[in-house]
Amino acid sequence: MATIKNYINGEFSLPIANEWIDNYNPANGEIYGQIPNSKKEDVEEAYKSAKSAFRLWSQTTLEERSRILIKISELLEANIDRFAEAESKDNGKPISLAKAIDIPRAASNFRFFGNAITQFASESHESIGQQAINYTLRQPIGVVGCISPWNLPLYLFTWKIAPAIAAGNCVVAKPSEVTPMTAYLLGEICNNAGLPKGVLNIVHGLGSTTGQAIIEHPDIKAISFTGGTATGAHIARVAAPMFKKLSLELGGKNPNIIFADCDYEDMLTTTVRSSFANQGQICLCGSRIFVEVSIYEKFKTDFVKKVNALKVGHPSHEDTNIGALVSKSHLNKVKEYIAIAKEENGTLLCGGNEVVVKGFENGYYLEPTVIEVTNDECRVNQEEVFGPVVTIMPFNTEEEVLAMANKVKYGLSATLWTNDLKRTMKLSSQLQAGIIWVNTWMLRDLRTPFGGIKASGIGREGGFEALRFFTEAKNVCIKY
Repeated sequence: MATIKNYINGEFSLPIANEWIDNYNPANGEIYGQIPNSKKEDVEEAYKSAKSAFRLWSQTTLEERSRILIKISELLEANIDRFAEAESKDNGKPISLAKAIDIPRAASNFRFFGNAITQFASESHESIGQQAINYTLRQPIGVVGCISPWNLPLYLFTWKIAPAIAAGNCVVAKPSEVTPMTAYLLGEICNNAGLPKGVLNIVHGLGSTTGQAIIEHPDIKAISFTGGTATGAHIARVAAPMFKKLSLELGGKNPNIIFADCDYEDMLTTTVRSSFANQGQICLCGSRIFVEVSIYEKFKTDFVKKVNALKVGHPSHEDTNIGALVSKSHLNKVKEYIAIAKEENGTLLCGGNEVVVKGFENGYYLEPTVIEVTNDECRVNQEEVFGPVVTIMPFNTEEEVLAMANKVKYGLSATLWTNDLKRTMKLSSQLQAGIIWVNTWMLRDLRTPFGGIKASGIGREGGFEALRFFTEAKNVCIKY
């Protein structure tokens, strides 16, 4: 049994209350370890450690901070196999995916912000005629809280903590209790990279205990959270009256809009990926597919054929395309949505059934599922399923598909397939989403702002946006 511990003040420690949570392997449904269910007392210890480290860390030179972050990046790359295997075992995703995407991106997060902080410049303004100069200081906040989800565990965990510590803050962080292993292993990497004690503290546990203790702590001045919209609303209710800075990256129900003038084969291949990557457990997946009526029947045939060819299997198998869903409860939730779609007259074109993988019969496997719908207001098109389930539906005009694309409470991303420049410019400006991909999907430049509108959250991550969030602006005016 693997025993995960909290990482506080550069050391691994047991939870004060000695309460534990079982950690499951989604691929076989078995308990393989335990993690702490940390309470207020553990969070307080982490906070004290962070507070103690803040004075020196906030005054550490940018070059030194940069050197340490880049060293963490190098150590992650040197241990990619170990981290990929741990991520796969915890999450259920194919090892090949973790090795190709998750762990390299986690390393890139540290490298990017290690470099970005050296280019994060202050502004100055000469007030002509008033004999004054104004300049802006960007100063670290202090102790900040970072809470990350289970779908891209280390990828999104590092997406928060890297800019936070690069900007000179100290961090109390909580990874998802469903996928804690790579965050636990990261503590060892940080020690080996020479990160000073207390700069990063990792406390494990449930959102209702550990997470709640972080968001309501009176001296943790900012919260960066990625997860469900309902949880984000709860965090806002607690943190906003305490005047904490908030960055909330929440749910999505993203449209994938396909016009007849697209590059068809490229679109088809990418749409399979944007539908089912990471078992569809990515907030950016294009789960609502709208296809121009003139190519709809061809697309339906070709798409279903490609989806049926996807291999559902154990995450360690090299030919596996679709691994296990993250938990039994999540599997049941996704199955419930498939049943709801049928009740609402959706047509199941493929998938929809659990899969029994030989030798791993208790794992949480589900066929990739395509549902044809005729009404965009059905629940499966309005609510976030967050699994290997997509809907397809034809459309006739730009105006019609734009209305359907925007008729959800979410606004995270949208994908547009067309070679018409005027259409691209028009729809990109009118789609209600924080990220628009045109003739591609999930092509990321870490310098660009990331985030959504409406129920998909508030604030932006990425690039200098993240460094701005993790700093406070102070204007200084000098008359001469």
